[in-house]
Amino acid sequence: MQLKYLPDIKSPVDVKKLSRLELHELCKELREHTIDVITEIGGHLAPTLGVVELTVALHYIFNTPEDKLLWDVGHQAYAHKLLTGRFDEFPTIRKFGGLSGFLKRTESEYDVFGAGHASTSISAALGVAEARYQKKQNHRVVAVIGDGAMTGGLAYEGINNAGHIGHQLTVILNDNEMSISPNVGAISKYLTRLISNPYYNRIRNEVWDLTGKLPLARSKTRTFLKRIDESIKNIIVPGMLFQEMGFRYFGPIDGHDLDEVIKTLDNIKDIPSPVLLHILTRKGKGMQVAEKDPVKYHGVKANGQKLDKIEPPSDPKPSAPPFQSVFGSLACELARNRDDVVCITAAMREGTGLVPFAKQFPNRYYDVGIAEGHGVTFSGGLATEGIRPIVAIYSTFLQRAYDHLIHDVAVQHLPVIFCMDRAGIAGEDGPTHHGALDIAYLRCVQDMIVSAPKNGNEFRHLLYTALNVTDKPFGIRYPKASSVEFDESGQAELLPIGSWNIERQGKDAVILVVGPMVYPAQDAANELIKSGISCEVVNCRFIKPMDEQYLKSIPDKFDYVITLEEGVVTGGFGDGVAAWLLENRYKGILKRLGLPDTFVEHGSRDQILELHGLDKAGLKQTIKKLIPIPETITV
Repeated sequence: MQLKYLPDIKSPVDVKKLSRLELHELCKELREHTIDVITEIGGHLAPTLGVVELTVALHYIFNTPEDKLLWDVGHQAYAHKLLTGRFDEFPTIRKFGGLSGFLKRTESEYDVFGAGHASTSISAALGVAEARYQKKQNHRVVAVIGDGAMTGGLAYEGINNAGHIGHQLTVILNDNEMSISPNVGAISKYLTRLISNPYYNRIRNEVWDLTGKLPLARSKTRTFLKRIDESIKNIIVPGMLFQEMGFRYFGPIDGHDLDEVIKTLDNIKDIPSPVLLHILTRKGKGMQVAEKDPVKYHGVKANGQKLDKIEPPSDPKPSAPPFQSVFGSLACELARNRDDVVCITAAMREGTGLVPFAKQFPNRYYDVGIAEGHGVTFSGGLATEGIRPIVAIYSTFLQRAYDHLIHDVAVQHLPVIFCMDRAGIAGEDGPTHHGALDIAYLRCVQDMIVSAPKNGNEFRHLLYTALNVTDKPFGIRYPKASSVEFDESGQAELLPIGSWNIERQGKDAVILVVGPMVYPAQDAANELIKSGISCEVVNCRFIKPMDEQYLKSIPDKFDYVITLEEGVVTGGFGDGVAAWLLENRYKGILKRLGLPDTFVEHGSRDQILELHGLDKAGLKQTIKKLIPIPETITV
């Protein structure tokens, strides 16, 4: 569609200049432009389509950036980016060097708090609100959180603390699981308008203050008034929980009724105590296929063309499925062979590849919601009773359950299997999702076994090996990438714990490699031989424990050792190798290769690996600088 208003929106000041009729047109333009751009270049789609009217209303009513607006996760904030001066850059979103797919404090003053994990907004907003109190300022603070994020315990910890403190904080619960129910009708709207009306609230507060001065029966009178106030709302609206936690509850209202959202926000914006506004929305609103299947259209891949021009893809399927699909297949295979196997995930059924398992074994599949800590402790409880739980979880999401992993699993010697997806570079999702730290944070956990398959077939071997371990947790890490090789009908092989495998023989240097980076290492070694450098390539499928028998052989064979991992060098696999060699008086030269001690920005996996010299070309260049090339080259 021809954009009339959106290109001229340079800041929320321009939004405030529009009439109500023009605001409705702006919503249409936001929705259409988002669909056009994101279906062409890829990115999160359904979440932001569901909050278009809310986003416009927030920037229309509140004085951002003076008033602070915080979004949970941030993938729902594409419309927010478009209204805050990023229209021209929007086609670069999630591209290498372009806009982030989430909120980013260094990207805009309107991005108050950056987050790629759910359930953080209320706690962060409370911190922002209390900083205002400490500095004796007077702006408003608003947090937007989805009903999915409300399954996370952190959200309730924030609500509990905010209700106790009692200062101004507006929480908007964006409920996109409920349909637009009969409650969102004339009576509900009337009551919400009534209890959010400034005159009602002024009279309510004055009566409340007056009853506090009554010499007799003050407590009974106030209790009676409070019950009247609650009864008005709770006869037909589900706000009792929030009321009991110290919040004033309003809603639910139709989140796609722009005029109603604006009126309600305007009425409640200056209430000095914590407020929760419950709005009902529909993910994918305005795009029929996304409304019908919001999970599928939560994020879309780049098609290179707008949605209405998309034709069925003609490219052949890749020769090997991604690790996520391999995991889903292997989980089903294990469940068919063993009745004691169950799978647990934290609201990531699709992302971790567990859709087939959930369908085939619904009674052995547990989705705990966005509650990673609970999921890990829950798995520990299962393990105490002889069940073999497999926790499918993103590497960065496991960080949220670190104490649970240590205290509730490892300390108790429980055989929980952790399958860590997105280990390494997570691509366009950026630093909040790059699994850069799991090697470092798991290596130090006592008795923990940490492993990484080079391909899908070795993934099978490691899973079956993990099930053979009965007295300690077992971690398997793998990237968001092709599994390189996978045989659906392959046979499992039990691997000796801590064993490595020599993939290519050599005599000048050894490259100790973690995971599927074995393949670019082999390619680099094959080309380096033309320069007279012979490299041995070792698949270090066990990160912890390491293959000490192989390590003992290094001093007599190699003057140069290179470690290669898709994780931070600091505290990583290379550090473990370096420490062992140092303690055993290795006199040669060691070079550790991995991700730097800075947070890596978003971009494709290939782009990031190339940027940090972790691809074939970068590895070749590093080794050539490290090892003197012989004068006489024999090929």
